[in-house]
Amino acid sequence: MTTGYFLAIEGIEGSGKTTQVARLEQLIRATGRNTTVTKEPGGTPLGNRIRAILLDPHEEGMDPYAELFLYAASRRQHVVELIRPSLERGAVVLCDRFTDATLAYQGFGRMIDLDRLRQINEWATDGIRPDLTVILDIAESVGLERARARNVEKNLQGEGRLEGEDVRFHRRVREGYLALAEAEPERYAVVDANGSTDEVFARLLATLRERAGALRLPESESA
Repeated sequence: MTTGYFLAIEGIEGSGKTTQVARLEQLIRATGRNTTVTKEPGGTPLGNRIRAILLDPHEEGMDPYAELFLYAASRRQHVVELIRPSLERGAVVLCDRFTDATLAYQGFGRMIDLDRLRQINEWATDGIRPDLTVILDIAESVGLERARARNVEKNLQGEGRLEGEDVRFHRRVREGYLALAEAEPERYAVVDANGSTDEVFARLLATLRERAGALRLPESESA
């Protein structure tokens, strides 16, 4: 039985997920809550090795189903080794992408059947789902420009396979995220990711104060 709180932050490439997760972690830790910050693919030693394969731009011929099964294997280890134990000890788990990334990228992006993906997600997670999924939304052209510039700046070209996809793929992914949120508004919150880091964080906090009371966020960032 889980007793913690599970928050997933989703969005297309360059939407600012990693930056916002790190900032949110600092704020939650300052309240005295135990937190676990993690990401997908990855989060465990095995998952990180799988991540290296999945994001390697040299893996140009990867079959969409092989890609899917690699993500599922990474996620299964992630849940068993890190996410479930963290929730069971009462931690706040902040995850940079989770099961909804599979629906958006492999479902809408690669056009694999969504029901089949949901079944695979269920097997991989034993039914563990985020209490809330926040989608940081930004135009695919803007996100791609940001992501490619970041990869150059931080020498992350070795993780640039998805950034190599054309803009039509990323448009389908973005539209997929928004379709998921529209279909189940109680499970998702969409936050505008345009603007400065401070502006986006302010919107994120406002959303979490409204939708995630269990996090007990302070009324101001400096509190």
